[in-house]
Amino acid sequence: MKRSLAMVCLAAALLMAGTAQADSIKGRFGITGKFGFVSPNDSDIGDGRIKPDIGFIGGGGFIYGIDDHVAAELDITHSSFGSDFPMSGNAGDFDVTNIAVGAQYRFAVPQRKLVPYVGAGLDFLLADYQYSSIDTTVGVHFSAGADYFVAKSVALTAEAKAVIAPETNIRNYRGSQAPYTGKQGNFDPSNFSTTFGFRIFF
Repeated sequence: MKRSLAMVCLAAALLMAGTAQADSIKGRFGITGKFGFVSPNDSDIGDGRIKPDIGFIGGGGFIYGIDDHVAAELDITHSSFGSDFPMSGNAGDFDVTNIAVGAQYRFAVPQRKLVPYVGAGLDFLLADYQYSSIDTTVGVHFSAGADYFVAKSVALTAEAKAVIAPETNIRNYRGSQAPYTGKQGNFDPSNFSTTFGFRIFF
């Protein structure tokens, strides 16, 4: 019983000790850098399904604190992933650049280093496929994450993000068969990603 009480007291002391140094981002600009993994949705060419691999995503952007709880954000990320036809092997590589504008609601509690947040916004998705071209499309995103301030102006960040967007056209396919012109399939830019990185505020 005494040991359990001591552990509780120690945990409370550590929690209180870790609540010192976080600073408000109200009226401050910040830069973000991050890297992680992306899980894309399936796409298709003709009657064939394209199964994407887990890929890499990285990038950065800017954040501005409108007040103690609301921040505006501009993010630019680039993801790359391979893919397969389930019955016939390699289907080629995809690249997606996502220009996202949005806002965060930050659950900032004064004097706490850990600042969880949720976010949402609009995404402009520019995709490229090894064997063809893909039309640009627009979607939305929803995110949840947390910043952990290691200093007044420096935070480590982790985020989970879902992008939801309509399928767009895959055109002018140049695969292993004879080349085709016009629409040949559908690319689904929706995905789920997890990233880790940093923010520096000025």
